[in-house]
Amino acid sequence: MWGGRFAEGPSSIMREINASIPFDKALWRQDIAASKAHAAMLGACGIVSAEDAKAIEAGLDRVAAEYEAEGVPEDWSLEDIHMTTESRLAELIGAAAGRLHTGRSRNDQVATDFRLWVRDAIDQVDAGLEALQRALVMRAAEHADSIMPGFTHLQTAQPVTLGHHLMAYYEMFRRDRSRFADARKRANESPLGSAALAGTGFPIDREMTAQALGFDKPTANSLDSVSDRDFALDYLMSAAQCSLHLSRLAEEFIIWASQPFGFVRLPDSLSTGSSIMPQKKNPDAAELVRGHAGRIVGSAVSLMVTMKGLPLAYSKDMQDDKPPVFEAASLLSLSVAAMTGMVAEAQFRTDRMRQAAELGYATATDLADWLVRQAGIPFREAHHITGAAVKLAESRGIALEALSLADLQAIDARIGEGVYAALSVEASVAVRASHGGTAPVEVRKRIAEAREALGMGG
Repeated sequence: MWGGRFAEGPSSIMREINASIPFDKALWRQDIAASKAHAAMLGACGIVSAEDAKAIEAGLDRVAAEYEAEGVPEDWSLEDIHMTTESRLAELIGAAAGRLHTGRSRNDQVATDFRLWVRDAIDQVDAGLEALQRALVMRAAEHADSIMPGFTHLQTAQPVTLGHHLMAYYEMFRRDRSRFADARKRANESPLGSAALAGTGFPIDREMTAQALGFDKPTANSLDSVSDRDFALDYLMSAAQCSLHLSRLAEEFIIWASQPFGFVRLPDSLSTGSSIMPQKKNPDAAELVRGHAGRIVGSAVSLMVTMKGLPLAYSKDMQDDKPPVFEAASLLSLSVAAMTGMVAEAQFRTDRMRQAAELGYATATDLADWLVRQAGIPFREAHHITGAAVKLAESRGIALEALSLADLQAIDARIGEGVYAALSVEASVAVRASHGGTAPVEVRKRIAEAREALGMGG
């Protein structure tokens, strides 16, 4: 490839450190597609003959068929997927293969291939997240009325519905999908034709190749085109944020599946056992999703540090751009699939959830609010009175609404019989009907909106 400049070939160490074929072979589909678009453009512009353009296209199809059937061979002397493909093309069609690289460089070639790969990865994760959202909406609809404790600091705070809780994750993944969509839009410009860094003197048609590859337009600056990896960082940042949401959902299932909580039975298909304790059912899939988040975040940091001090234009450091993106994409895909299965197949123990809400004194705020509304007591004083009532109920091991009227009036004589209408967990969730609140009527509104957005029908 470049031996004419050097008297000696590279050392074995140089060959090993320089070769990227072990990982960039993952780009072969994108490399074939971009090369076919480039060859067609060269032929259309008269830069190569129509005969050579057709031979190149047919040869590339043969190479693609070989890769599909047998995999991509790893010859480290050929360095990367680009030279591996060009070398095989030359074996198949002869000298015409050497015309394929006219008007382009490996710099704009890899930038194009990588953008195409990231674009595909975004489309794949978006489809996965949509499936996860659908699972959340379906289960939320089942449990729009199912009462559970809402937590702050992992302490029982106020009653909420399980449907409301699940729809919170729908919103997180909705934002994730919007971040990926934004990343895709910015990435969808074609670097092909920028050549090494300065463009090319051949009369190429960059609009033609951009259109052929589904890009919105060609990139505007050749220096930026070959050295830009913002599209990969955008993907990794979106993936990192998404992985945090997946990790939070996984953590909920881990906690809920523990015996002290007992809120959920995880599907056998996403659990494992113990080699020594036969009673164990471990939430390993959820724990691995939680662990994968750290690796995905690490991938984002890795590429950020690689890119932070590079002068224009291309530097060989950028060969290390692909492994973190490939790893993050693989881990993210697995994590989304695992949590989709967990949401869809988990058995929620709503009896335990309701019991926890009642015994956790989750309606204490409702008592304080009743004292403010009905007895005209300042909230701070009502807060103090309610604290005394909770302390009494806790000492007896009963729910707040199980205290007798005499018990409550012994704490404060202004408490009347009407207070019991506010102390049930059903009343507590029903009254919170503000927009986005946990009242079942509001939860069903949000579910209806989500179903429409996802095209799920009524």
